[in-house]
Amino acid sequence: MTVFKAFLKVLLKYKGTIILYSMILIIFGAINMSTSDNNVNFEDSKPDVLIVNSDKGNKISDNLVKYISDNSNINNDLKGENEINDALFYRNINYVIYIPKGYGNDIMSGKNPEIDIKSTGDYQASLAEMILKRYIQMQNVYKMNESSEDEFIKLINNNLSKDVNIEVTSKLDTTKLFNASTYFSFASYSIMAVIIFIVCLVLSSFKEKNVNKRTIVSSMNYKKYNNGLLLASFGYSFILWVFFIILGIIMLGDIMFKSRGLVYMLNSFVFTFCCLTIALFISTLVTNKNAVNGIVNVVSLGSSFLCGAFVPAAWLPNSVLTFAHILPTYWYINSNDLLKTMEVIDFTSLQPIFINMLVVLGFSILFIILNNIVSKYKHNAI
Repeated sequence: MTVFKAFLKVLLKYKGTIILYSMILIIFGAINMSTSDNNVNFEDSKPDVLIVNSDKGNKISDNLVKYISDNSNINNDLKGENEINDALFYRNINYVIYIPKGYGNDIMSGKNPEIDIKSTGDYQASLAEMILKRYIQMQNVYKMNESSEDEFIKLINNNLSKDVNIEVTSKLDTTKLFNASTYFSFASYSIMAVIIFIVCLVLSSFKEKNVNKRTIVSSMNYKKYNNGLLLASFGYSFILWVFFIILGIIMLGDIMFKSRGLVYMLNSFVFTFCCLTIALFISTLVTNKNAVNGIVNVVSLGSSFLCGAFVPAAWLPNSVLTFAHILPTYWYINSNDLLKTMEVIDFTSLQPIFINMLVVLGFSILFIILNNIVSKYKHNAI
């Protein structure tokens, strides 16, 4: 109990640091989640097109104009090439189609008249180009087989009017899942930074020369003393994990009480334990408080940038992700990304996540072994 009280007393000196990293998680987590709607929702749009038809009155040319008009926003208010070029430059229109004189007659004669275009080259212009190409491809299919203009136009329109029925089979709330994955992935930085920073600083206080001498000459059992520090460190890490889970419930809502939310919690708990083993190992290696801050920045920030906490893993180069495999944060964030896209939560679908958790636990065991080796070496060196 004496060790716990001393641990708590030293811990309270650094409560500002805990609050700081918690605020970072809340602020940046909220910012990321507030922009998620723009990332996961799709809205249909039409390009802005100008049609210069030099073959007015011809049924085939007029039918082409009608098809383009039905599938885009037509702007025919521009006069002269200078106005057209200015409109393209300022993105007032995306695409200009020039239908040459005699276009319809040339089509019925089996020729391939060229349609000149001007384009802004952006995605809206690409959409307009797809619309035009679709019509021309359909036109080329029937132009050699029909001698009647009316029948030719009818065949084209019938085929172009066929819509593809799309049925959405996924019932996932992508916005909520994106928010949950973003929160827990970003939380890897706050969890790792706050655990390593606080545990290392607190334990380094106990390892100061004068404090250490008093402990040695005291009547307290050395093993009991060390076990007390370990239990206190674990208790602090557990309380911190509970605090971040409560924040997650407040920010994410009911998803945290579903099976997927429970897996997010379990995954974060395993990662929290791994962070604690890293902190214990670093505290054994380094007792200088001034060096702790630099180590925290290197370990926590480096892991976050390399493993996808700040930048989604899908955007990172393959070489970076290959290197990130040697870091426990990668496996933790990979589980969050898998949970985001899972249709069904059952034992079979969760196997990759359980494997990732075992890998993280493997890292934890590795750091425990390394910590014991270094501790034994330093103890024998005294």
